Amino acid sequence: MKKLLILCTTLLFFVAKADEGMWMPQMIAALKFADMKKNGFKLTAEQIYSINKASMKDAVVIFGGGCTGEVISDKGLILTNHHCGFSSIAALSSVEKDYLKNGYWAMNAGEELQCKNLSVTFIKRIDDVTLKVIGDLKPGYTEVERDSAIHSKIVLLEKASKQSDNQTIFIRPFYYGNEYYMFTAEVFKDIRLVGAPPESIGKFGGETDNWVWPRHNADFSMFRIYAGKDNQPAEFSTDNVPYKPAYSFPISIKGVEKGDFTMVYGFPGRTQEYLTSYAVDFIMNVQDPLRVNLRGKRLEIIEATMKKNDTLRLMYTGGHARVANYHKKWNGEMQGLRRSNAVEKKQDFEKKLMDVLNADSKKKEQCAKLMNELKDSYLTYAPISVQYDYYAECLMGVDAFRMLSPLVGVFAELDKKKAGVEHKYEQIFKTAVPAVPFKNYDTQTDRKLCYAMLSVYQKEISSKQMPFLLDSLFKAFNQDVAKLTDYLYNNSVFVDNKKAAEAYANFESNADKYRGDIFYRLAIDINNYYAKQVIPALKHLDFKINDLQKEYMKLLMENVKDKKFYPDANSTMRITYGKVDDYFPRDGVKYLHYTTLDGLMDKNNTGHDDFYVPQRLKDLHKKKDYGVYADKSGNLRVAFIGSNHTTGGE
Repeated sequence: MKKLLILCTTLLFFVAKADEGMWMPQMIAALKFADMKKNGFKLTAEQIYSINKASMKDAVVIFGGGCTGEVISDKGLILTNHHCGFSSIAALSSVEKDYLKNGYWAMNAGEELQCKNLSVTFIKRIDDVTLKVIGDLKPGYTEVERDSAIHSKIVLLEKASKQSDNQTIFIRPFYYGNEYYMFTAEVFKDIRLVGAPPESIGKFGGETDNWVWPRHNADFSMFRIYAGKDNQPAEFSTDNVPYKPAYSFPISIKGVEKGDFTMVYGFPGRTQEYLTSYAVDFIMNVQDPLRVNLRGKRLEIIEATMKKNDTLRLMYTGGHARVANYHKKWNGEMQGLRRSNAVEKKQDFEKKLMDVLNADSKKKEQCAKLMNELKDSYLTYAPISVQYDYYAECLMGVDAFRMLSPLVGVFAELDKKKAGVEHKYEQIFKTAVPAVPFKNYDTQTDRKLCYAMLSVYQKEISSKQMPFLLDSLFKAFNQDVAKLTDYLYNNSVFVDNKKAAEAYANFESNADKYRGDIFYRLAIDINNYYAKQVIPALKHLDFKINDLQKEYMKLLMENVKDKKFYPDANSTMRITYGKVDDYFPRDGVKYLHYTTLDGLMDKNNTGHDDFYVPQRLKDLHKKKDYGVYADKSGNLRVAFIGSNHTTGGE
């Protein structure tokens, strides 16, 4: 039985490990550099992060919406994960040119393929702006007033700090808003695919091996940054040239051995290490089980569709990856928290914290009050969160509902146009209306998703908590979800390629007719209901809990003296370090620190679809002619594991 590599310490009690933490790079010199040197790091702190000289930070990029990439040549070549390049590779693929299935390698610059809507972001500097954001906030603000004031400060600061059109400025909160940092960035938008292995190699193991060890996939893809002739960011042009970076990482083929120093430099997504026992209990017993269940039902339908033919496989491959990734993560998180008695460990820590505060009755009283408020807040939050998840993960799991929601803005701008006032109808129409034929949509699959999701929703949500139109439709069809689903798809012009193409071609002249489309009306009624009845209450509690968590975080930082507090991950630049090491998931089980091609072939022999191996790789394995890539025993190693503290995004 495999052990999920979800790091439960992200939700647990603070572990006393030297290599613990995802540190902001500018913190390293003062807080962690001595320990890094002791553990085998050979460079200087300034080589890690500097705003005055070229450093490693100048070769670490945000790839797309949140992945990490590394510049590995003086001509802008980027190395990133296969799953990070997955959606771009899928967008370039077709049944005739199936780059996902077969892989792709550009043999020259002319064969490098433009990736639309893909960007790469460099961080130029990081500055502490805490005092500028919250230094003069007046006491007595409500949560909403405080958030509004902070937002206004951030907008003004970002605007004032931007010194050129090529700069992007963003400010993020840390330690639940106790500190704020400003990031000065540079965004490149001409990114081209250079190469990627076949999906069977880059994604070997599929969802079976996702988030687990041992694993054997070649999880990489390669892209190139292009810039204008002045080496500055530029829109796509055939006149652009490969970007010349300030720094690029050298590549070694020597491999690694047990005990070697390892460092991860990137943009980890999200951790919540400093939560209370009440929050962990909510995540483990309410939020994760519900989300896992709903995504599991969607995955069954999507996976059955993808097996039918290559057209449908390509159509749903990106969506499947997005749904499956967090389904696996949440499931592993839930299991890991339960196995490790996470709630009990948090409770033990909270008792110890109260003991620490015994000497200061005022602080102890403050902490007790804080914990009671957090407890009550989560008791109120849980049922509202469940309502919201049945909207976000259930109803919005139906593509038709998501596609139709933006039409509200189209109708609003069209009304302005007809009234003869200033409008943006044409602009909004272009951005809000999906391209027809729909690229990643199959009516029959969506119909099945709709039936499955409405069936769950009908069973779990009471009539009083439903949008009026949806409740009325359930009643009109005597709670027969199959008949209701057929009615929706048979009577809407927007959920069929042929009908939708005609509708959008004549949209303006037939707008009044289309306003009455049953699927559109239902989508809007659902969105309006949740926007008015559920989301405001959820946001109010989010504000309240965040403010309480901010107080709790401050209390921890002031009173737990033997702890160096690193901020939770929030998709900003971080460094984590450790060592190459074996893995002991549970009593009596040991995994080596590396895996080999032999192990990959053993998995292939199980016959599982996720372990498919192309014939060419089988032939290469049979010959065992690995050349310079063979280890001392003649094996080809394919992956290794280290003790670094990481999460998704890096």
